Amino acid sequence: MESSVENVGHYDTDNGHCTTANGSCGSSTCGHGQHALRRAPWYGQHALRRAPWPLHLETGHAGCFQEQHRAKLCCSADREPLEVKCTDVVQAYIKRIEEINPLVNAVVKARFDAALQEAHHVDKLLSEGHGDEDSLQEKFPFLGVPFTVKEAFALHGGEGCVLGAACSVIGVGSDIGGSIRMPAFFNGVFGHKPTTGVVPNDGQFPNALGVRTEFLCTGPMCRYAEDLKPMLRVMAGPGVRKLKLDEKVSLEKVKFYCMEHDGGSVFVSPVDREILQAQRKVVEHLETQCGVQVQHITIHKMKYAFQIWSAMMSSRDSDGQEAQLFTDLLGDHGKPVWPLWELMKWFLGMSLHTIPAIALALTEKLMKLNPGGNAKLVSMGHSLRTEMMNLLGTDGILLYPSHPIVAPKHYSPLGMPFNFAYTGVFNVLGLPVTQCPLGLSSEGLPLGIQVVAGLHNDHLTLAMARYLEKAFGGWVCPGKS
Repeated sequence: MESSVENVGHYDTDNGHCTTANGSCGSSTCGHGQHALRRAPWYGQHALRRAPWPLHLETGHAGCFQEQHRAKLCCSADREPLEVKCTDVVQAYIKRIEEINPLVNAVVKARFDAALQEAHHVDKLLSEGHGDEDSLQEKFPFLGVPFTVKEAFALHGGEGCVLGAACSVIGVGSDIGGSIRMPAFFNGVFGHKPTTGVVPNDGQFPNALGVRTEFLCTGPMCRYAEDLKPMLRVMAGPGVRKLKLDEKVSLEKVKFYCMEHDGGSVFVSPVDREILQAQRKVVEHLETQCGVQVQHITIHKMKYAFQIWSAMMSSRDSDGQEAQLFTDLLGDHGKPVWPLWELMKWFLGMSLHTIPAIALALTEKLMKLNPGGNAKLVSMGHSLRTEMMNLLGTDGILLYPSHPIVAPKHYSPLGMPFNFAYTGVFNVLGLPVTQCPLGLSSEGLPLGIQVVAGLHNDHLTLAMARYLEKAFGGWVCPGKS
């Protein structure tokens, strides 16, 4: 059996960026962080509790951070919280990255020196007494916490891998077809795709144009479910007013729906047996422990999720503007990419592009040849959105697989490049979705589930994430079975 550390990077091999939250949201270090400083015990409770190993700051010793260490450092009723500097915490995570990165290749833009300088600045800020603890926590809720950023934000970031390997506290991801939720699923961490239009997408490359601005989302990724809500609150900025994050959720009053697969699309793999078993355990737990009735449903249009996603990604926006072609993005403002030619080059080992990218470009070209069929699929997508919104309302949750198979080894997805339809369909529907880990498979690979709610009801999926973490254990420390 391969170790979890080696498996966490199987599919998410984008490369990461280490930084320290400095309170300047909207920059490349977006996020105001919850604290790692000597004068503020609340910072230690956040950052130290999320350390993946017993944090011996002098020795840099690494090992799994057990509950007794968490209690000893932060939560014991008869002990004061351990007080360390922001620079100590950042240095500890840098050591973790240096230890793990040769195995997972998740961080290539290290900027360690800059992160330490930022940490030193935060230490200095607090030591000089700029505001009391309560006002600082209110103004900069994540001040001083080290985090990583996905490469789409003009940086390089493999967020799922970095977080799953416990090399970062929190991470920022982007998602237009599942790029938050799929890596989170493969690496056994939490990832949230917010309701469309809540979190700004400023600073991403390539920038979404036309109708795709309605489908691209920026969202939080983390090992601990309780970090999702404060991260979303900061990332949303003024958009947080569209949500109900302060509304208390009683799961006993939520209407639960369950769908175990898409209905049998020929474009995607059948759902793995252990993924189905994990989802059924969730249903059983909800019914026995919460006393709710989970309704099993079939939504026939979900069988065409990939076709709907492809058609809507290529459709015109409300102003009639056409979406940018995927082949143009592959060309990166240079010569246009011809999918058939790239496919021939790929078989000869000469193409610079992956087979899923080439296949998506081919699909785009083929759909352009059938505008009538494309229009029908777009109409089907709008109908599916209405059906989903009517089903979920303001108090409904849908349980749906995060992916049809567990984390694949490199190159194994080549035969089924469109499995992302399980996540991508919710981008074109605009709904909030949280991927939640559900322990490990018999091979030691992460299992998980998507929790879906109606528009602007992100608070329901976030509350469900915390419940599932408590019930099923959440993130599993690498090396544990």
